[in-house]
Amino acid sequence: MTKTATKTAATGASSVPTEPVGGARAWLVWVIGVGVYFLAMFHRNGLGAAALQAQERFDAGPALLSMLPMLQLLVYVVLQVPTGLLADRIGPRVSLTAGSVLMAVGVALFAVAPSLEAAIAGRVLIGIGDAVTFLNVIRLAALWFPRSQYALVSGLTGVAGGIGQAASVAPLAFALRGMGWTGAYLFFSALTLIMALLVVLVVRDRPSSRRAAASHPPVRALESIGEALRNRGTRLGLAHHAAIMPPYTMLGVLWGYPFLVEGMGFPPALAGTLLSGVGLSVLWISPLIGGLVGRRPGMRRPLATTLVSLFALGWLLVVGWPGGLPPSWVVFAVLVVSAAGAVAAPALSFDFARDGLPAERTGVASGLVNMSGFFTTVVVTVAAGVVLEAGAGFQAAFVPVTVTTALAGAALLAMLWKRRPRAAQEVVGT
Repeated sequence: MTKTATKTAATGASSVPTEPVGGARAWLVWVIGVGVYFLAMFHRNGLGAAALQAQERFDAGPALLSMLPMLQLLVYVVLQVPTGLLADRIGPRVSLTAGSVLMAVGVALFAVAPSLEAAIAGRVLIGIGDAVTFLNVIRLAALWFPRSQYALVSGLTGVAGGIGQAASVAPLAFALRGMGWTGAYLFFSALTLIMALLVVLVVRDRPSSRRAAASHPPVRALESIGEALRNRGTRLGLAHHAAIMPPYTMLGVLWGYPFLVEGMGFPPALAGTLLSGVGLSVLWISPLIGGLVGRRPGMRRPLATTLVSLFALGWLLVVGWPGGLPPSWVVFAVLVVSAAGAVAAPALSFDFARDGLPAERTGVASGLVNMSGFFTTVVVTVAAGVVLEAGAGFQAAFVPVTVTTALAGAALLAMLWKRRPRAAQEVVGT
């Protein structure tokens, strides 16, 4: 290398930081991005408040109406890897803008839908827009924050989604009473369009100081997927997410309330309060774990080991308790552990997947990890329904989720303990 080239390389290396520094601008960009994710969770989970009106409006029974959230969730799951590939190519700003616009159009279509078919089309559009949001907020964290803060920001992103999920019912129910079906949904469609405008005005894919260093040659789709799957961190994230996300998500989406009321004999009001209260009471755990593993990456292994072990033990107690379902205190303990693990999933699963890959190529890895959790959730939720339909009880119905948790947990433990690198060697790549 000539002296001039050496000098140029040295100057370039000193002028472009090896990783982003974070700061106020990074937090502003993240807040706008996570606002889109909050609205995505709001749109995904708010249908329960409108279920009775939807039955009357579309003249549909409960079974047919259940297609609306299920199709939306299936669209979300199927699109995780494609949207991850897209995110790596066009960046978070364009992706979040397009996702917001698609959700706004879907909500508007749902507002004026004259038939169930049109309503389904609206929910599919919402699902497509929803599918791009979380991955791109996670990518903003990778591109704007130093590696040591990635787990914390991922955890806070999960908290924002949890709040969006918990807060979806009451505001929508209030708006439906005050503005009617069409007015309420058009209002939230307009709010989503405003968020899209904020993304255009505020969000940038990366700090200006990193743009010169961010030029990576494009990687073809199959190569991107192969690169992610060959990466040990991605495989750890896949197993961790599949082990700890589905149990509480399955309960929250469908089977928790029937299990507590019909299986355990809880009063309906207590069952609903317990599910919501447990979910909200553990939200603080995610940023706590994120901050901890950001400062001490070596803590990820004992934390993940403890979580998957507790999950497997707890659900084995539920399905294997002699003489029927376990006592209430055991069920409550399993609920708390499951909820805590679900909110801790982003801080650990996506931090594992961040290892060994450039920040500009984390979209596919994050998509694979996210898909593993949601796909497993869909499988165990449907399997539980099939078992219950066949006349078996909740202990038998929860065998599938116990099996998937145990198998994914065992795979995670095998990978974590196959070799024991020093903590400083576990976190690589910026």
